[in-house]
Amino acid sequence: MMSISSSRTVARHNPIQIYYPLSTVRCVGPVLFRDQLPRDIGCLRDVDDDVAAWSCQSLPLTEPDFVVKRADVSFAIDGLRDDAPPPWVREAGHAYELIESDAVPYVRLKNAKDLLRYARHEAALSDRIRVLAALDEHSSLTVAEALMLFRETSPSRA
Repeated sequence: MMSISSSRTVARHNPIQIYYPLSTVRCVGPVLFRDQLPRDIGCLRDVDDDVAAWSCQSLPLTEPDFVVKRADVSFAIDGLRDDAPPPWVREAGHAYELIESDAVPYVRLKNAKDLLRYARHEAALSDRIRVLAALDEHSSLTVAEALMLFRETSPSRA
């Protein structure tokens, strides 16, 4: 696994574009993508409850795009490319999956991107208390009712 400083070195010597959303949930290690398709695949892996962790392999000399770990299996995923899987994929005991851009479910991807914009976001304690109190009192809330409870305050850090 690459350290943050070594991924910065790679980024300095290789122009890397940023693909949105920036936040990830289950990614382990540096978050680097070679184009939009791997980022889209990463979004779908972040909201897949069967995925325990995934890591980017999108460096100029490293393929495929991801190594994904599930409870029962590890496998490599690649966005559409003409090359055969690199030998280390099979040697490491990973299954190999090739995903074409047409195979990415558009609505699910859009929902995943909307959710990931808020990944790792923390609500202020006072906002959380207001929501929990309202849920305790009413047992359910509409989105509009819940939004009225938030005051857009920054969370305090201890």
